[in-house]
Amino acid sequence: MPDIVRNVFGQPLVPCSFDPLTGFFRDGCCKTNQEDIGLHLVCAIMSEEFLEFSYQRGNDLITPRPEFQFPGLRAGDQWCLCITRWQEALANGCAPLIKLESTHLNALDHVDLDTLKLFSIENQTEL
Repeated sequence: MPDIVRNVFGQPLVPCSFDPLTGFFRDGCCKTNQEDIGLHLVCAIMSEEFLEFSYQRGNDLITPRPEFQFPGLRAGDQWCLCITRWQEALANGCAPLIKLESTHLNALDHVDLDTLKLFSIENQTEL
């Protein structure tokens, strides 16, 4: 029986998105293993500001890539984001909001829970 994958609260990880289909394993969840060099741990809600930031950093998440079954992302889409890209966006003032129940427990190895909570969609009063 496989171990249950946990979120930052220690609860079972909730799927991030099936449309668009996300995750390192393209199973809708921000799961990881040794092969996931980028550490796709954070269930982020895309914003125009973040998508442009990522594009300027050489990671084009906007342009569809049908050969990889990648539809391209738009503001409002949820996507399993690499923790280092989220931290870089945080340092540059454009970190996207996140869905904590869908963010992998290992994100806490890189960012403390209080910081993540500041960007939690659950803690926003208006979007």
